[in-house]
Amino acid sequence: MIYKTKLKIGEFSRLMQVTVKTLRHYESKGLLIPGEVDEWTGYRYYNLEQMQRLTEIKDLQKLGFSLEEIRDLLEDSRHVPSLEQLDSKIQDTEKQLSALKERHRRLLNWRDSRQQIIKMEQFRIISLPEIIVASHREVIPDYDALGPLCFEQIGPQMQMLGCKCPTPGYCFTIDHNKEYTRENIDIEYCEQVEEMLPGNGFISFKRLPAIDKVLSAKHIGPYDKFSETFTEAVKYLESQGMRISGAPRFSYIDGPWNQEDPQKWVSEIQIPVE
Repeated sequence: MIYKTKLKIGEFSRLMQVTVKTLRHYESKGLLIPGEVDEWTGYRYYNLEQMQRLTEIKDLQKLGFSLEEIRDLLEDSRHVPSLEQLDSKIQDTEKQLSALKERHRRLLNWRDSRQQIIKMEQFRIISLPEIIVASHREVIPDYDALGPLCFEQIGPQMQMLGCKCPTPGYCFTIDHNKEYTRENIDIEYCEQVEEMLPGNGFISFKRLPAIDKVLSAKHIGPYDKFSETFTEAVKYLESQGMRISGAPRFSYIDGPWNQEDPQKWVSEIQIPVE
């Protein structure tokens, strides 16, 4: 007589390293039915067949197959994905890899910018090197339109052109209005790129010269409070016997793209001085 192993659900769970909750979920999905259920006690017993089936389920999950897909595969006598299914999973995996690489890049940039801003004093004198930037200038209805413009239009256009940005990234705006206005703002968005590329009418490329002396002023909070930091910056300049010698850049470190609370937005106002 051949003895067949019968394992209670707890024993099966422990040996196969799967929680009882998961086993019950698989059973409810029709994926893994116990080999035997005692009609009086309701005890569930598992045998070698269920051990082999569970191993297949775990292997297919690791390859990215959903429980519904696995159930269909196991109902097929071959228990093997088709070439079309494998090609589809390969394409899905490539998309996930691309998304993970982009997330990794953004996390690195965020971490580097946070380290930079933690070390940065409220005011300091720095120099800015010569850089190549991708640029777009447009009159926008108000400052709230700047975020959507950057992420819905400028970003995709730069990606389409094949722009490569150094790490950490450096982007800023220049306000071309002759006086302050809340509406119809003539603004230029610039982002540092690694090489000069042909423009497309929406994005242009240019080389910005180095600036020897710049006052860097850290700003924490919403953009409509820039004037408060600018006032403190001018006060600092006067105390140091310096004056403004060029148009300021407003560089964005943390903002609506990675921080919902405007009070935690971090920017840097860069003012050429002499």
